[in-house]
Amino acid sequence: MQQHKQQPMSWHSGAWSYVAGRLRAGHLPHALLITGEQGVGKRAFADALAHRLVCEQANEQDQPCGHCKQCELVAADSHPDIRRYAPEKSRIIKIAQVRALSEFAVVSPQVARRKIVVIDRADQLNINAGNALLKTLEEPSADLVLLLLQESGRPLLPTLKSRCQSLMIATPGAEVAAHWLNGQLAGEGLTATGDQQKQALAMARFAPRLALEYLSGDYLKLRADAFSLFRRFMKSEASLAEAAKAFKALGSEETLALMEIWASDLARLAAGGESRDQEAAEMLGFLARINPGWRAHELMDHLHEARAALVYNASPELEAQRLLIQWQALMPDRRRRAG
Repeated sequence: MQQHKQQPMSWHSGAWSYVAGRLRAGHLPHALLITGEQGVGKRAFADALAHRLVCEQANEQDQPCGHCKQCELVAADSHPDIRRYAPEKSRIIKIAQVRALSEFAVVSPQVARRKIVVIDRADQLNINAGNALLKTLEEPSADLVLLLLQESGRPLLPTLKSRCQSLMIATPGAEVAAHWLNGQLAGEGLTATGDQQKQALAMARFAPRLALEYLSGDYLKLRADAFSLFRRFMKSEASLAEAAKAFKALGSEETLALMEIWASDLARLAAGGESRDQEAAEMLGFLARINPGWRAHELMDHLHEARAALVYNASPELEAQRLLIQWQALMPDRRRRAG
């Protein structure tokens, strides 16, 4: 797909103000922990900040000039003093990657005044990789800035977190998110109805970039197929294998995120609130009326276990089956059998 310019993310303004103030005061932390929900643009913010930190002639708004040697290298995606590390084939950042990071951290910058390391999904560092990174955080060189990205709700080793300055990227409100999404869709030549945009934003919990991913691919169709089979499975009209296959097609991360929304909606409905997923509201409302509130929290515990299992490459289909069994246990006939 043709690349188009990304729409400005106005909800990043607070984070930019913080960074600009620290830069002007000469007190930029050597390690920033950039946190926020999936899809709020943490990676885009970190990339833009890395660009600003190597630029030689930032403008009056404290933004990169766009024409110095450093900016040209960033535009060509070939700046030698900016390195990015993220989970590769596995779902974790491995110790070999952190060793490469540590080697980069101690050498002098090649063309800029600083070296910038972006660690995407720092919450996916395993224990050994986290411990290896700790030495770099404890004894950073003066010309090194580390930008660690963490999804909200995902645990980070406390020893790492304590050595970083936290910076939250807030999720925008519904109107701001919808405005950005509409502009970005137009810029990329994509079409989506108003209802589709509303559904994508609701499913993404108003994280605009995640909603854009949903609308750019086949998520909404796969999600509809999975929910249809989920309802049939809950009524014993579809087999466990059929339902699990639909969630496997949806994807492991997407399945967990969707079921987390359902579990939180179940808890919300049990407490007299409203469901964010309107399509699932009727079924979840029924389950909330016939089950004690603690069952929603028990489901969330199972989802956390499933997310941890996926880090170690557990079978997505088997995990989906295990979770579906937990959901079906909330149905009246299943509860009687369990009792």
